[in-house]
Amino acid sequence: MSRFGRGAVKSRRARFGSLALNAYAGLALFYIFLPIFVVVLFSFNKPNGKYNIRWQRFTLDNWANPFAEKALTEALLVSLRIAVASTLIATVLGALMAISLSKYKFRGGTVVDLFLVLPLTSPEVVLGSSLATLFINNDVDFGYPTVIIAHVMFQISFVALTVRARIRGFDWTLEQAAMDLGASPLAAFRKVTLPLIAPGIAAAAMLSFALSIDDFIITYFNAGSLLTFPLQIFGEQQRKIPPQINVLATMILIVSVSLLVVGTLAGNRRRRRLEA
Repeated sequence: MSRFGRGAVKSRRARFGSLALNAYAGLALFYIFLPIFVVVLFSFNKPNGKYNIRWQRFTLDNWANPFAEKALTEALLVSLRIAVASTLIATVLGALMAISLSKYKFRGGTVVDLFLVLPLTSPEVVLGSSLATLFINNDVDFGYPTVIIAHVMFQISFVALTVRARIRGFDWTLEQAAMDLGASPLAAFRKVTLPLIAPGIAAAAMLSFALSIDDFIITYFNAGSLLTFPLQIFGEQQRKIPPQINVLATMILIVSVSLLVVGTLAGNRRRRRLEA
């Protein structure tokens, strides 16, 4: 076979491999997003009974009354309060931890990294039961404080690792240059460092917020009589599965995607402005 023929065969193989890889990626993405599509689809379903698990007929009545189930609405508000409080705390603590670990080198840094990753690799049932045991041994009443503490515990790791990945390779001499020009350390951080790492902090905050609303196992161990949105759904599924569950879940999805799109567009616009 000539050199030209071998080159043509290699080119066809490369195209086939690229098509096969793209097809595999498309199937994997379809598999991942299929449950989300089902949740959205069944928010427009009108079930005949109490269980919204089989498609019957299309309706917009569910969206006309998204808060018809008061118990679900109250549980969603509880989850939102917990998510806001725990995300604020975890974002501040996790971002400061990430900055400290990236900016300074100190003895024992490897151990700190290990403890930072440990909550992510440990089973949630272990974390939840351990925290519940700690609260019980110290006579702490279960409720908002215990759930917020539990959520902050695992959110800090996600925030710290996300922010640390964003500021990896950051030029810390920019702060020194600002201080050489007369800025105080706090002013240099606020006007130089913080604007540059803000997109990473925002991404970490959105991730931890979503994880807080979604969490079930750790919350189950530490909520007591407090009912969050996942706990309320788990409790109601034995009696009924109203379509409002799908409606509220779809609303959360729309808000999350909207924030992600807005954040991405704002980041790209800011990047183009800096490059110009």
